[in-house]
Amino acid sequence: MDISIVIPCRDEADNVPILVHELLPIVTDLRRSRSVELVLVDDGSEDGTGDLLAEAFREDELVKVVRHRPGRGLGAAIRTGFENSTGDVVVTTDCDASYPFSLIPVLLRRLRPDVDIVTASCYHPAGGVEDVPGYRVFLSKSASLLYRLLLDRRVHTYTCLFRAYRREVLGTVAFRADGFLGVTEILARAILAGFTVAELPCTLRARRYGVSKARVARIIRSHLAFQVELLRAGRGFRHSRPKPTHTPPSQHSAGTVSAGAGELS
Repeated sequence: MDISIVIPCRDEADNVPILVHELLPIVTDLRRSRSVELVLVDDGSEDGTGDLLAEAFREDELVKVVRHRPGRGLGAAIRTGFENSTGDVVVTTDCDASYPFSLIPVLLRRLRPDVDIVTASCYHPAGGVEDVPGYRVFLSKSASLLYRLLLDRRVHTYTCLFRAYRREVLGTVAFRADGFLGVTEILARAILAGFTVAELPCTLRARRYGVSKARVARIIRSHLAFQVELLRAGRGFRHSRPKPTHTPPSQHSAGTVSAGAGELS
């Protein structure tokens, strides 16, 4: 399998039609030249999301609907998605299309031979945020700023789910967090392991349907605990990989490159 697209879903019944009408055409187009599977993880939904997904994609043999009972959290859903994926490249994205699914081909093009992970970056100077509650932007941006200081200043956004990973990353980097922290933890540990990260600057938009599952106080506590862990471990100490298949360009000795705004065109 060339590409797996992993999408965690929890109480997202209103967004299932978005997956059908906006994601499926992108997948169909990608399948003209590559093999692509969808891994949809229903994380303990109580609104029938899992059944709706199974019905909507029942005729597509390359769609897997995996269920958690009860719900275990975003990080656990991502981990389950990885475990059930077979692609050489794995894309993760939000069910609510807060980053448009039409950007998936752009994200994949950014995964050049010298890059191991591409992450969307709304806090990149060429990125942006639209109609997202101010307190959520403040908390997310503040967390990313602290991770920039602890890990790599050239990565502007550490909290975004919309990413593309090479299989080698997922086979090497383990992450423990079951909640929202898992999104940040896997990127942080990949950077510490020496993998190369590129950013795709783009705009984060508010969800059209449903409500956010984020619990602010819990998320703040988990980030603070992880940041303390990174400090105690020695901040920016990087652990070498046995074989960096994708050698970073010499001008980016820390292994991170940032996409310019032109990547969106």
